[in-house]
Amino acid sequence: MTQPPGPPHPAAAAQLTVLTGPSGVGKGTLVRELLARHPELWLSVSATTRAPREGEVEGEHYFFLTPERFARQVEEGGFLEWAAFAGNRYGTPRAAVEEMLAAGRPVLLEIEVEGARQVRRSFPAGRQIFVAPPSFAELERRIRGRGTDAEEAIARRLARAREELAAAAEFDAVLVNDDLTAAGRELERLLGLIPKAPAEGG
Repeated sequence: MTQPPGPPHPAAAAQLTVLTGPSGVGKGTLVRELLARHPELWLSVSATTRAPREGEVEGEHYFFLTPERFARQVEEGGFLEWAAFAGNRYGTPRAAVEEMLAAGRPVLLEIEVEGARQVRRSFPAGRQIFVAPPSFAELERRIRGRGTDAEEAIARRLARAREELAAAAEFDAVLVNDDLTAAGRELERLLGLIPKAPAEGG
């Protein structure tokens, strides 16, 4: 039986929260801003089979695994969720997440939509927030502006993004990332990290 999510409150922060949405929507930027203001949050580090990008650090941005090692961990049940995306595999190591939750530490997962669905089955009480772009055209502009992908990869990301945007209604809340400051404040509210503003009145 599924219960509707209740209003955010500070105690609700000490649980699992999934932040998902299409590639290029700005999830990573929102998370960096959030962690800078709320160091009590613990961001799970994902594992991936893709090669590191310039500046990425092992164990900080990702755990970079060979396809063989990743497959072995899948077989051993070592991932809370895993998904294939743009020709690579990504997964959330299970043990560290469960350890943090058991200790009462707020855990944040920044993952793709397919992985978020798996977590929904594993942790139905967790909060799931979908980050959306202000428009599809703006999403395409952001993805192309990265300058890190070939045209074929960009086309795959855009096709995947259309499918993921159609699934936004599955999630507890949809956060439109148009203005970074406004989106960051709304994310804090959804996580129960700031009180609601008092109503103005005479």
